[in-house]
Amino acid sequence: MEARDDVTRTDYKWRLQENVISDDDLELLVTFIKSTKRFTQFTKVREFEEAFASWLGCKHCVMVNSGSSANLVAVAAAKELHGWAHGAEVLVPAVTWPTTVTPVMQLGLKPVFVDVNLRDLSFDYEALESSITSRSVAIFVPHLLGFPADVQRLTGICRKHDLVLLEDCCESQGASADGLKVGRRGLAGTFSFYWGHHMTTVEGGMVCTDDDRLFELSLLKRSHGLARELPADRHAAHKAAHPDVPFDFLFLTDGFNVRNTEFNAVLGLAQLAHVDEFIRIRNRNYARFVEICEPFEDALVVVRGSGISSFVLPFIFRDGGMKYAVQTAITQAGIESRPLVSGNLLRQPFLAAYGRPSDFAHAEFLHTNAFYIGNNQFVDDARLELLEDVLRVCCAKG
Repeated sequence: MEARDDVTRTDYKWRLQENVISDDDLELLVTFIKSTKRFTQFTKVREFEEAFASWLGCKHCVMVNSGSSANLVAVAAAKELHGWAHGAEVLVPAVTWPTTVTPVMQLGLKPVFVDVNLRDLSFDYEALESSITSRSVAIFVPHLLGFPADVQRLTGICRKHDLVLLEDCCESQGASADGLKVGRRGLAGTFSFYWGHHMTTVEGGMVCTDDDRLFELSLLKRSHGLARELPADRHAAHKAAHPDVPFDFLFLTDGFNVRNTEFNAVLGLAQLAHVDEFIRIRNRNYARFVEICEPFEDALVVVRGSGISSFVLPFIFRDGGMKYAVQTAITQAGIESRPLVSGNLLRQPFLAAYGRPSDFAHAEFLHTNAFYIGNNQFVDDARLELLEDVLRVCCAKG
């Protein structure tokens, strides 16, 4: 039974996300619009890519129009770089946002679903290794809801089985593991700057890598496969190699059009200057959320861990009936909620052919027993006290 949560409601006291675009951000955009004639991808996009690379600590970044497009470009570039055959297998978790998985399918690869764990909400690592076959080529790991996966273990599995690691960091910007921000361990890391994420360009995403070849393929695939998208010092070689094709319309590979705009990059630069403070506040809120939940651990599974960059506040109930009661009470208190990401992806109609939901026990548990509420820099002590009151009353009723 699902708690009703009408997404059209306008009277929430505590929404999933609020307006993170400040008056200063708007003024920057107005000034930019008045001072330039170029709004399509140009110098501001490149400036934002360089700033984000510096913030993350990686060599290259490629801005695109969404985190989902970042996943598409990263998988497409990795497939071409490594020559993966049609039908090669990519291991993905049974709980994640669908566009971690759909690029795998759209590019002629086969997603192999693996159950998750309840400690960091990533793969069940034992089940992951047992799911590897001779056709496996990659692991695509999302760092879910701000909790970093065990990248040390994942990189060890990849080395052992000669697999490529890709990281979906769209919900976990700023999380870290073993001293590195997520997105640094794999061949590529992807990020989202959607409205509700740690920082926003309204719509936007980034592919990040230290691999020169994957960087160049990502540049090409972002924009139709056009050779002119490559760094200028690469142009002469391609002109010489293909003298029979005008360089302006020389296509070196298949591609998409998932470019972003100068507007979004200007906003991204402004937001990036504040994202570390946003993350600090989110993590402070999460620490208080854990304190609120601790007295009720007979009813709740509380996710802890180091290196988090809290995305939302997740409730995982040991009993589905209690989940329904608390979610209903939270909604009545004016707090917006959502299911925990996709729930069990094998329940989604378009993925039914890839496995039985019942074979993924932890994914099923999260599907029926979990939901989340928003966390951001606007969540304060008063809201958290309201949440504590609601939880105390519900748990007292049992």
